[in-house]
Amino acid sequence: MVETRRGRPTQAEAKKLNRAVREAAVAIFLESGYDGATMEAIARKAGITKRSLYARYPDKRSVFADVIPWALSKYVSPEDDPAVDDKDPETALLEIGRVALDRALDPENVRLMRIAMNESARFPEFAISTDSMMWSGRQRAVVRILRRGTAEGTIDVEDIELAAEQFLAMVELVPGRMADFGLFRSAQQEQRHLRHAVRLFLRGATPR
Repeated sequence: MVETRRGRPTQAEAKKLNRAVREAAVAIFLESGYDGATMEAIARKAGITKRSLYARYPDKRSVFADVIPWALSKYVSPEDDPAVDDKDPETALLEIGRVALDRALDPENVRLMRIAMNESARFPEFAISTDSMMWSGRQRAVVRILRRGTAEGTIDVEDIELAAEQFLAMVELVPGRMADFGLFRSAQQEQRHLRHAVRLFLRGATPR
């Protein structure tokens, strides 16, 4: 059991225990689904008592609402908002697109997104926050590229934020949905998909 030390834990110990509890909860939800998961199983996996778990979370719903966004947040890194401001639009969009594809096709991320979508009816506010969290960094990077291109006269789109969202959909949507069903294309096929999406997007965004 993790809880072998009596008395108030240090800040470092508390942080370590919090992470252990969250990781245990994520593992149980991924293994058993929301309906199959129990507070007892989460506590056992974390190496703590049920009483300690209930002191942290009043019920299973609150555990899920906390730990799944936390787990997904690990896939939002500084690389999701890459430093591409000094690169030409095609090179910049290819870099952003590669990051987007890597995230969309990561096996654990696929499992997390799947359980988030499966439970979206039960957690409507959670589905919205998850979608925003997973798209915001990459979308900001694309918006910056489009704004710079607009200022330079190389890009012409009516709605920059909507265009950024649509670019990411072109890159991520089909590979991500295929991954939901356990279908993955080769790396060569994904690169072909990415290059085509970037060139098609730029063809439509270039002034006539």
